[in-house]
Amino acid sequence: MTDLQRIALSTGVDLDVAITGDPASPPVILLHGFPESHRTWRHVAPDLARDHYVVAPDQRGFARSSKPTGVENYTPDKIVADLIALADHLSIKTFTLVGHDWGGAIAWMAALQHPDRISKLVIINAPHPLVFQRTIFDDPAQRKASQYIRHFRDTSIDQGLIGAGLEKFLGSTFAKHITGTIAGADKAAYLDEWSQPGAMTAMLNWYRASAIVVPDMDETPPRPAYLDAPFPPTKMPVLVIWGMQDTALLPSQLDLAAYVPDLTIDKVEAGHFVPWQKPDAVIAALRRWGV
Repeated sequence: MTDLQRIALSTGVDLDVAITGDPASPPVILLHGFPESHRTWRHVAPDLARDHYVVAPDQRGFARSSKPTGVENYTPDKIVADLIALADHLSIKTFTLVGHDWGGAIAWMAALQHPDRISKLVIINAPHPLVFQRTIFDDPAQRKASQYIRHFRDTSIDQGLIGAGLEKFLGSTFAKHITGTIAGADKAAYLDEWSQPGAMTAMLNWYRASAIVVPDMDETPPRPAYLDAPFPPTKMPVLVIWGMQDTALLPSQLDLAAYVPDLTIDKVEAGHFVPWQKPDAVIAALRRWGV
């Protein structure tokens, strides 16, 4: 991918952004998740840039983008606002939005809040907000798979995520969700991004600022009323690309038809990090669907 451009947004943060392709081509914005960066798209963006204007930011809190202090600066509404501000800065009125992991969670929210800006939505292994919260309450397997969020919300872990602690994080917590190994330039890139001052705390603050309730396995907390209330549908075509070997987000997340009227699901034999585990499958799914 190309060199990064530093862009100051009206939301008060500066983001590093990889931009490729012709500005006159149809725009597509790519949102990465935890614990990554624009490099999530390193195998996908070059293909899209052949006939799209491709914008892939390092989101707030990640790599060398701004890392405002305080959990309150990582609530989803602020991150959605960054996305819209980035599009405005680049004079992009409407666009295809693609998101993976946390980037996909933000993409769902942006699509629900700004349907006038997002012409097509692509979700890659990222949960719909209602379906995710409902399955955490109603599906014991998904609740168990989501217990890592409780761990990430424990601020005491931050002090161990420096130096050798980052190597341990890569080899244990991160490695649980990937197939194969990470080495060489990829490993060096992760460790470099994570070692930026305040980066690990800022990235984990996305989990801490989220309103998603993750009870312990033996808890029976009050059920959020909105889980059984009407929920607004998406208003644009939606493609969901799903790595079926994902151990954190189970196939129950694909029960979307009631909330996504124009839905295409493309299943891939891969784990959670589909964009770089099976980039050819992701590219093929995007192209089949019309991106």
